[in-house]
Amino acid sequence: MTRGGMLRSGLGFDYCDVGIVTNVAADHLGLRDINTVEEMAQVKAVISKSVRQNGYAGLNADDDLVYKMSKDLDCNVALFSLDENNPRILRHTARGGLAVVLKNGYIPIFKNSYKIRVDRVADIPLTFGGRAKFNIENVLAATLAAYVSRIPVEDIKLALRTFIPSAAKTPGRMNVFRFSNFEVIVDYAHNAAGLQAIGGFIRTTDATRRVGIIAGVGDRRNEDTRELGSLAAEYFDEIIIRQDKDLRGASLEHINNNLLAGIHQMNPDKQVVIIPDEMRAIAHALENAERGDLIIIFFEDISEAIKLVENFRFIQDRRVLVD
Repeated sequence: MTRGGMLRSGLGFDYCDVGIVTNVAADHLGLRDINTVEEMAQVKAVISKSVRQNGYAGLNADDDLVYKMSKDLDCNVALFSLDENNPRILRHTARGGLAVVLKNGYIPIFKNSYKIRVDRVADIPLTFGGRAKFNIENVLAATLAAYVSRIPVEDIKLALRTFIPSAAKTPGRMNVFRFSNFEVIVDYAHNAAGLQAIGGFIRTTDATRRVGIIAGVGDRRNEDTRELGSLAAEYFDEIIIRQDKDLRGASLEHINNNLLAGIHQMNPDKQVVIIPDEMRAIAHALENAERGDLIIIFFEDISEAIKLVENFRFIQDRRVLVD
């Protein structure tokens, strides 16, 4: 459950058998009297505190604020980490605790004095050959949740291998579209934390030019929007700024000024185009795509964004066949 949903509506249940907390980021700050990441951690800790006494709270040992939640729990605690040598993991497993980690390109489950190897990360489609670190983290969390739910390891492995990310199955979550001479990725990342997570994948993807379509969100703090702009300037060669239909109480000028301030702070010469309408912004990027481009679309309307990208790809494929 997202922190935004929790702030707006609370939890949809009183107790659970398994609760997973993956991270705490500086998003939605300034809303509902939540002004710091520490206060946000208290909000997200509600999930782990709702776990029944004989259930499991799965916590990210790489995140200081998430790991700190383990001190206030009455339930069982299991940890996951991208670092097999994380001291928290080593202490936890030495005491007989349960953990899932990334080790030499594999995912093992550490339980008491033995380990159970689940699968090789590169063979799990969701990780895109092991390049999508943020999805490896999600795989670790999912593996942990499945294991403490008493799902057999072979079934976990089969599920991980057969879950193919796509616009149909995971709309808006790392949807990759391959055109004849460039690639497009459609993703929901709409804040600095999301962009930073996908940034590593962007950097390790071969491309002659990286184009990002971004937008600010009106109910975020000015510094959060500026940080989003700075990160966009770091990861993209060209930036297209669009706008959401719902500006959430802020003016378009105010949002864009903060984005531009962040962009120009990082790189005063960064190429920026402002096209407020989302579909026009996407069409502009596709129509002007060059060989070897990587276009990243951070969307508001997922169904229309995917439909437009697929239509462009269909038209291009027909042109290739005709030529």
